[in-house]
Amino acid sequence: MSRVTLFAIPLVLLIVGSSRAQQIPVSYTRSAQAAENSAVNPSGMTPREIAEMQADVLMARKEFLAAAIAYSKILETEPKNAQLMNKVGVAFQQLGDLNRAERYYKKAIHADKNFGSAINNCGTVEYEKKHYGKAIALYKRALESHLEMATLYSNLGYAYFGNKEYPQAMNSFAQALVLDPGIFERKGTSGAIVQQRSVTDPGLFYFFVAKTYAQQGDAERAAHYLKMARDDGYDGFLSAQTDVAFARVIKDPRVQEVLQVPPSYAGPAKKQEPN
Repeated sequence: MSRVTLFAIPLVLLIVGSSRAQQIPVSYTRSAQAAENSAVNPSGMTPREIAEMQADVLMARKEFLAAAIAYSKILETEPKNAQLMNKVGVAFQQLGDLNRAERYYKKAIHADKNFGSAINNCGTVEYEKKHYGKAIALYKRALESHLEMATLYSNLGYAYFGNKEYPQAMNSFAQALVLDPGIFERKGTSGAIVQQRSVTDPGLFYFFVAKTYAQQGDAERAAHYLKMARDDGYDGFLSAQTDVAFARVIKDPRVQEVLQVPPSYAGPAKKQEPN
């Protein structure tokens, strides 16, 4: 895409994108600091390296359209650079422009058919379109590229959850937790890999996350997400008392407190007490 086309994106896209933008990955934040340091002493860096790092700075500052333009400028001299195509796609996805994002992800995959990051990111686009089956297939393909990351297993779990395949979702979440116990506490992306976060039924989702942590024996996080399920209106949260998945943590005071305190939306007549 030419720079002229990029600049032609209407201002309304920026307004929509600002409300949908995800958090910037740590790697971009580090790149921003490194780029600022290099501005003082750029020795050892080529103009090409500085240009990409400056684009990373724009991403870190949430100037997504400017970042897309900066990456695209480099692409003019490196038209087959899959990593740059993927970064342009991430920038557009942050803006909420899924069509342009998907276009660049597919270009990246065409340039490198085993590029797991771009394959995963295509999956997040399909997920946003509620094409859960297609998202599942893409996440599995990304995992086959030997990109063993908690984000991929987490995304796969989200897609299974969206497709109402709950046992598969639990298994995927469990695999994600083995690689990164705090995966559900972070948002956004990891490097140039988009991490899925939106769900259609948050109360039920939090309950499943609580179950996953409970199976790992993590009482603190199990209680935290069980409380979120309760407070988000999931009226089946008391089933944790008899659910074997909570057996390792059910006697923990933090879990018991969640079960014994009624949700804020329940009136005196609706107060639920554990058996």
